[in-house]
Amino acid sequence: MYDPVQLRTFLTVAQTLSFTQAAGRLGVRQSTVSQHVRRLEEATGRPLFLRDTHSVELTEDGEALLGFARTILEAHERAAAYFTGTRLRGRLRFGASEDFVLTRLPEILEGFRHEHPEVDLELSVELSGTLHERLDAGRLDLVLAKRRGPGDERGRLVWRDRMVWIGAEGLRVDPDRPVPLIVFPPPGITRARALEVLERNGRGWRIACTSGSLSGLVAAARAGLGVMAHTRGLIPPGLVRVAGLPDLGSVEFALLRGARSSPEAEALASAILSGADRLTRPA
Repeated sequence: MYDPVQLRTFLTVAQTLSFTQAAGRLGVRQSTVSQHVRRLEEATGRPLFLRDTHSVELTEDGEALLGFARTILEAHERAAAYFTGTRLRGRLRFGASEDFVLTRLPEILEGFRHEHPEVDLELSVELSGTLHERLDAGRLDLVLAKRRGPGDERGRLVWRDRMVWIGAEGLRVDPDRPVPLIVFPPPGITRARALEVLERNGRGWRIACTSGSLSGLVAAARAGLGVMAHTRGLIPPGLVRVAGLPDLGSVEFALLRGARSSPEAEALASAILSGADRLTRPA
């Protein structure tokens, strides 16, 4: 009933919230993406997206289809791997941004390990800026991290979202005092964005807490020490959006490959792209 090609297109639009970006990632024309979505909507008998000239959002039925689509595609890929007799082996050095510590990324990695038991997967969890540096130095083979900023189009887009200010419930930021910031150390991309936005808008700031781990930042935020810039879809439990501060803009997460291309890296990249909707859900 449901064409795997159309389901993959649907997942890609759901992850990027953009027909144009989905077309670029899939290597097809935007009209093809629209056609796939339209045919899938005809097959389900339900609208899957709310869209206008400025935005794309999933409908309630679209949200429901996410899980079904991922399950169908995973079964399809397992069958294809079984009958082609593909067996991957070797060492794969994968780096993931701290942003995904509290998400369901481990489920994706567990599935990959199950499908490819002879691949030695080495996982590094670091700041996005550090991952970029290690990839450029040839110390990683595949990275899932934030893009460095506007104009950075390296890698394959996995997911786009807004950045927001978050803090403990009930926290209020005094407009007449420096903004108390909870931040990663340099070369954190989120840190750089927060400081640049505040300075551009003439807001004073002070560092209330610095930590190299997301759990450390979350603990400080829950204690009410200040605010932190964070991806809207990954807000940790116990923290809420804080109003009254300048807009932080959008953020893009991408998969980047190192100079050494390999079938193992391609297989993991495909698994992450297929299950990218899990990256916006808490573990």
